[in-house]
Amino acid sequence: MIEFSFLGCMQGMVQYLPELIPHLIQCLCDKKALVRSIACWTLSRYAHWVVSQPPDAHLKPLMTELLKRILDGNKRVQEAACSAFATLEEEACTELVPYLSFILDTLVFAFGKYQHKNLLILYDAIGTLADSVGHHLNQPEYIQKLMPPLIQKWNELKDEDKDLFPLLECLSSVATALQSGFLPYCEPVYQRCVTLNTHLLTLFYMNISAPHVDQLVARSNIMTLLFQCMQDTMPEVRQSSFALLGDLTKACFPHVKPCIAEFMPILGTNLNPEFISVCNNATWAIGEICMQMGVEMQPYVALVLPHLVEIINRPNTPKTLLENTAITIGRLGYVCPQEVAPMLQQFIRPWCTSLRNIRDNEEKDSAFRGICVMIGVNPGGVVQDFIFFCDAVASWVNPKDDLRDMFYKILHGFKDQVGEENWQQFSEQFPPILKERLSACYGV
Repeated sequence: MIEFSFLGCMQGMVQYLPELIPHLIQCLCDKKALVRSIACWTLSRYAHWVVSQPPDAHLKPLMTELLKRILDGNKRVQEAACSAFATLEEEACTELVPYLSFILDTLVFAFGKYQHKNLLILYDAIGTLADSVGHHLNQPEYIQKLMPPLIQKWNELKDEDKDLFPLLECLSSVATALQSGFLPYCEPVYQRCVTLNTHLLTLFYMNISAPHVDQLVARSNIMTLLFQCMQDTMPEVRQSSFALLGDLTKACFPHVKPCIAEFMPILGTNLNPEFISVCNNATWAIGEICMQMGVEMQPYVALVLPHLVEIINRPNTPKTLLENTAITIGRLGYVCPQEVAPMLQQFIRPWCTSLRNIRDNEEKDSAFRGICVMIGVNPGGVVQDFIFFCDAVASWVNPKDDLRDMFYKILHGFKDQVGEENWQQFSEQFPPILKERLSACYGV
């Protein structure tokens, strides 16, 4: 019997949450700061469940009380509340749109209240909000609330101040959300970045829109500067450089493509989990390059694939890096299946467990297409761990029709290969939820 590892004991807690969550929300008002702080943390662990309920039931009261705690007089409570709110933002996404004005009022007020350490967490909360609500943030009312304090901090920070990096990450998310709404701030931010020595390449994190980025890139020597900064001794500079490379790849690949032969060896050498954020951004950039290069990625597979397989098999690798690594392996296999599929057995199990918990999106779609193509090339590579592939397939809520067909053919191909009796014995190992889902969605 193969054992499945599920995160904590969430299923066992669900029956108690309708009573437990209101109690925990009350604890956010406790007179003891430590209780308020730990209540923030505990509630963040149940954000996914809260968001799955009707908004007025728990989301609205939780959001209201967390925002109060963001302005708490105790710094530890501020920190816990801001972090918990960022987690809630990731889960709630556009559910937060009706409350944006209220949320922004609170976060902007916190700018005048927070000191150094908590300011960094505040930047993250604002960036996560922008990522979560996207273009809904592009309203004059919201821009007028949010941009003045951000630009004020931008102007206050000196070029050598390391706090410029988290602020730029925040600005990048805001710029992406605001799209054309960010254009009034684009040119001054761009000009300062280009004149910085070690910080200049964080600008095009600001993935405003392909035409605007294309024009700015065409008028500058940004690719040369990017090549230099990708080799900088400071991890923070390399981290930002690889983020920029990924965004440029998505926005204006014709400017990037002539440099790929020089860039890929550098990306390969930075697939080093000793520097998690550097490794994470390099991995993501490689995945984006795959989708643009297609079969032309073949000469570079050997440079990066062994490192990616090693990372996905390392114990205690952070969840985000595991997910990005799995997506990039899938994308690499999608464009170069003949080169990647022979290694399928070496990564298929951690690949499946890494991606079973992420929500449906385009990155997950391309990665799963890659794994399906590789199974077609090397079906023997998945046989020993086929139960994990079944579990990963079942994690999809609504795959595109052609991807669903790929899943259907693989599942039925395996069932036909082993025979009805063996399949019944095999499927008896499935948890009931998995068995029901595969039967309902794919008829196996």
